[in-house]
Amino acid sequence: MPSSMNAKPFHSVAHWQHSHDFFKHNDAGERSTRIVLVLTLVTMVAEILAGTVYGSMALLADGWHMGTHAAAFLITLFAYRYALKHKDDPAFAFGTGKVSVLGGFASAVALGLVALIMVIESAVRLISPHQIAFDEAILVAIIGLSVNLLSAFLLKDHHHHHHHHHGHHHEEDDHETHLHHHEEGNCHHDHSQVGADHHSHEHHDHDHDHQHHHGHHDHNLRAAYLHVLADALTSVLAIGALLAGKFFGLGWLDPLIGILGAIIIGRWAVGLVKDTGPLLLDADNNEKLRKNVIRLVASVPDHGVSDLHLWRISADHRACILGVVSHQPKSSDYFVKRLKDELGLHHVTVEVHCCDCEVRPSSQD
Repeated sequence: MPSSMNAKPFHSVAHWQHSHDFFKHNDAGERSTRIVLVLTLVTMVAEILAGTVYGSMALLADGWHMGTHAAAFLITLFAYRYALKHKDDPAFAFGTGKVSVLGGFASAVALGLVALIMVIESAVRLISPHQIAFDEAILVAIIGLSVNLLSAFLLKDHHHHHHHHHGHHHEEDDHETHLHHHEEGNCHHDHSQVGADHHSHEHHDHDHDHQHHHGHHDHNLRAAYLHVLADALTSVLAIGALLAGKFFGLGWLDPLIGILGAIIIGRWAVGLVKDTGPLLLDADNNEKLRKNVIRLVASVPDHGVSDLHLWRISADHRACILGVVSHQPKSSDYFVKRLKDELGLHHVTVEVHCCDCEVRPSSQD
């Protein structure tokens, strides 16, 4: 490595550095998840034993369903701990903001597997009916439903709060801009990058000091909440099936309700995968935001977009890499500030190119 790379900088670069901590730790949600995990494990054991002894497929399915939810809650807790532990680890280019998204995706896959198992087991019971001890099975199912409702209450408050009432205030005082220049004829090839390190600097102060009233999307907690709702649903369906079997002799309804519950749960799982999958793949289908970025650049005369990348670096933070072309380009600092202040982007890199062609670029929509 060249000795110049190890040399002490002639001035401090601290002003141009910033944190990549985009992880929003939900302490209350984590505590509630721990309580729900204990309740789920206790009820799971009771329902599996009761379903086996009393011969209820609906009750047995509910018990195993709770078992997979317990595993999902463990994933949720692991994701919280891992993201918090590694939030300052430089190995993560944009921090650990996506760990909770990954936890939500893993839980969604588990939820889908549960639905598949429920369909298979219910189909077997529908073909080969078993004798059910209705009174005992109903009692245990009611206990399970009570636990599910309590768990949903514990998680719902924090889940709802983070989606609707968590207006948070972004102050990007650490997200300063930094320039390095390359001569291209009579123009500068100008890169402005949030949080870069070792080049010549042009000081630029700004504050991103406006309020965003969207909620904090904790996919990790949402996954746990959906697992609890799925448990509550299967408990209600199990009770309904058992009552119908006891009073009307509709024993076949027990496995049929198990299949219906599995279909509903499967739809929830697919929905959660659709929410988390694109974030993990750096896909951002916010076409409105994309058009707004292009319009912002085009609003400056003789400026056009040559390259644009938008993606989420956490559930609630977006990064942007933008290429701008002009005959007499504005500084990249100018566009970084506007993108952050006006569109709420967080980690922004702008590359400005000087166009030497005679025909000026047309404005872009």
